[in-house]
Amino acid sequence: MSVTINNSHGNVDIATEVISTVVGASTTEIFGVVGMTSKAAVKDNFRSILRQENYSKGVVVTNTDNEISIDVYVVISYGVKISEVAKNIQERVRFNLENQLGISVSKINVYVQNVKVVED
Repeated sequence: MSVTINNSHGNVDIATEVISTVVGASTTEIFGVVGMTSKAAVKDNFRSILRQENYSKGVVVTNTDNEISIDVYVVISYGVKISEVAKNIQERVRFNLENQLGISVSKINVYVQNVKVVED
């Protein structure tokens, strides 16, 4: 599946894997995000926390009726304000998608799957 952008020079098709990678990279830059987890890991009792190199596993991109919505599944560090971290994720993802890919997103849903105590 891909997202098509029409401009004066023609059409640009962007694969959802590219969008997922930009979203994942943007998310892992946020203070308080320990990692990302896949949607399947929710059902499997959080068996796997993914490495940062695999950005797209914690991201689900849905394109319906020319509206793009994004679901981000994250693990948050203990002691941070979850609502602020989620808001920062939404703002950073929206900013990076608009500036890097020229895509506007209708919804960015952040699902906090776990809280992890990080040793100093």
